[in-house]
Amino acid sequence: MGPIGLYAAVVLIWGSTWIAIKYQLSVTPELAVAYRFVLAALLLMAFCAIRKLPMRYSRRDHGFMALMGLCLFSLNYVFLYIAEAELTSGLIAVVFSAVVIMNMVNGFIFFKRRPEMRTVIGAVIGLGGICVIFAPDLAQFDLAAGGSFALVLSLLASYIASLGNMVSARNQARGIPVMQANAYGMMYGSVFLVVYILATGQPIVFDSSPSFLIALVYLAVFGSILGFGFYLTLLGRIGADRAAYSSVMFPVVALAISTFAEGFVWHANIILGVGLTLVGNVVILTRRRKAAKTQDIQVSGNDRAMDLPMAPAKAMLGARPCSGDAS
Repeated sequence: MGPIGLYAAVVLIWGSTWIAIKYQLSVTPELAVAYRFVLAALLLMAFCAIRKLPMRYSRRDHGFMALMGLCLFSLNYVFLYIAEAELTSGLIAVVFSAVVIMNMVNGFIFFKRRPEMRTVIGAVIGLGGICVIFAPDLAQFDLAAGGSFALVLSLLASYIASLGNMVSARNQARGIPVMQANAYGMMYGSVFLVVYILATGQPIVFDSSPSFLIALVYLAVFGSILGFGFYLTLLGRIGADRAAYSSVMFPVVALAISTFAEGFVWHANIILGVGLTLVGNVVILTRRRKAAKTQDIQVSGNDRAMDLPMAPAKAMLGARPCSGDAS
């Protein structure tokens, strides 16, 4: 699957997960996320075992996969759910869309890679569109009513997710395939979530209703395994800054689905905002042919600079034998 196909798949999958999440509200949000990633980790581990994919990596690589799990599959979700107690979903969408800018900054800090000017322009246009869509939520936000702490938490969650993107870029540059990295990352993230749930004294309950189970499977298989698999593969191909623009498009897809599923009514600000996000989308995804041939990633420390190949098989299932001690 090419970059455009991966991008479209990510946007459509993650833009539709809100439907399944509505059927997960019978348990605490943290517990619902834990169930989701525990199931996803088990399925991914089973898939890797069936395919006999190499699963031995050095302790250092395991450390980075655990860090990715903490950032992408655990801590960011906990902070977002805490913030949602004070912030509207619209404001959360606006804040999380800032991961586009955060990825640009972190890409420069960790990999010394400057974003293209068209990427910056497209991101600004897209973020402006999201702000226009959720203008009523922004107008009603009150820092004095407990919103300041929630805003900080949501920004922190977004930045943690961005750090997870950087760790994934590092793992791919080291030759760790997305499939194996996600299997271990989701496993470690699940462990962190379970520890958090036990530490906070939340009751362990499970909803066995068909709607809950179907939603759980959808979120684990599509929202987690396929969604993160496609997204992180895309990240390795076109860069974290451009791949992150998909987060700007999620609310647009959600609004489109809500139009048919819930009779959502489009107002002028929503039409204008969606138009801006689409313009930003075109600007970011259009690039010079010469620049599209390779994706340079600079890795600091002991890791070397390298050109990531565009071969789909290596991105998702390829393997590099472990050269160090394994755990």
